[in-house]
Amino acid sequence: MAAYSNMGDEIDIRECTTVEEFDQCVRLQREAFGLPDLELSPRRHLIVARSAGGFTLGAFDGGLMVGYVLNQIAVRRSPLTGVEEPCGYSHMMAVAKEYQNRGVGARLKWAQRARVLSEGRRFIRWTWDPMQSRNAHFNLNRLGVVVRSYAPNYYGTDYSTTTGKFGEPLGLDSDRLVAEWDLDAPRVEALARGGSPEPLGVPEASVVIPPNWGALVREDPSAAREELLRVRTEFKAAAAAGLVCAAFERDSARPRYLFYRC
Repeated sequence: MAAYSNMGDEIDIRECTTVEEFDQCVRLQREAFGLPDLELSPRRHLIVARSAGGFTLGAFDGGLMVGYVLNQIAVRRSPLTGVEEPCGYSHMMAVAKEYQNRGVGARLKWAQRARVLSEGRRFIRWTWDPMQSRNAHFNLNRLGVVVRSYAPNYYGTDYSTTTGKFGEPLGLDSDRLVAEWDLDAPRVEALARGGSPEPLGVPEASVVIPPNWGALVREDPSAAREELLRVRTEFKAAAAAGLVCAAFERDSARPRYLFYRC
């Protein structure tokens, strides 16, 4: 376990440039996510991403990295012009467990936004697990992303569900939501300033997720698989109806994604 300095110390956000700093990113992946080696983004990936025009921002407490976010160069077709344009792809963000829920992740994402805007790009895309309430709240409510597409089994069998209760084989699909972050959208700009964006209005649909996904996977793998398929079906149906997911309602019993006609 890494030895962390005082929790009150100032956190510095800066670009990672050295081999030693990239090695700290790999360490953080293991610590924050419990990733096996097969799922790690290795040092060479981070170095090549930087050489290809991307960047990795690290959050440092003194000399120790306590979080990072990787931004890669990607291409998308502009919804306005139909022409392909460069954008960002946020492959991974990790924050050390002792520093989670302290605003480190938000500082990294807003710094990422500022850097991408300064480079003349206006859009960042990434994915997250639809069953993770904390990520849903952070991405939709605090950053202002929207979701228009659902990606079934995006990475293949999810590393975190390879075994269920008592070690029996499980292996759930790694479904992911695709986050679209329009960096200069009015809602995002308001949130970036620390303000309150315009209300979204009354949602036209919602998708409820289990309140404790981790416990459900451990205790009832069959029910977890059924819930995953239900959420997948309902999400895809909402997208097919032209609805956009733009908010998340935190509720201890029935947390749910909210959809709007945009």
